[in-house]
Amino acid sequence: MLNNSSEKTISKDSSVISFPTFCWRIISMHMLAYLICGTVAQLAFNYQDLMKSDTLSLIMRPWESPLVALGPLLQSINGFFMALILYRIRHLIINVKNGWFTLFLIVAGFSIFAPQAPAPGTFEGFIYTKLPIFEHIIGLPECLLYSLFFSLGVYKWYQKPKRIWNTVSIIGIVLITLMSLLGTLASFGVIKQA
Repeated sequence: MLNNSSEKTISKDSSVISFPTFCWRIISMHMLAYLICGTVAQLAFNYQDLMKSDTLSLIMRPWESPLVALGPLLQSINGFFMALILYRIRHLIINVKNGWFTLFLIVAGFSIFAPQAPAPGTFEGFIYTKLPIFEHIIGLPECLLYSLFFSLGVYKWYQKPKRIWNTVSIIGIVLITLMSLLGTLASFGVIKQA
């Protein structure tokens, strides 16, 4: 009996939250959080010079690379896969008290503490790479800030689904797309950089 009522709650929730809407919100919030937190971290920690260090320059593309310029736009692909995964557990994060914190733990946990590759700034990277500890720690504030911004943004968007959220997200995604495309053209030399 208890299982039937909880299944009804979940299926009712499923009919209210459509995948296209959920997908749009996850993709756009991911792209906005990624750009904002990445920009703040770049300004605070001067990533451009850091990526030229002896160790990071071996694994990171140069700042002027077309793929680096296209990176913010390509985050739409990451966002889509995040939406596919999170949609199955939306009942744990949407319209639930402190659902934002559950989402924060999932995103930060799998990004930092349980990644599937030894990336810089992750627990696996600390164990298996030769990077100095500073180069692991420098990226943690960005990861935590992103996880918080993304989680709160998604949660609040469902708590108060006003038209302004859609308007801001559309404008933000259009600007990210234009910046990425212009940056890519500049990296190829089509557009002269100022």
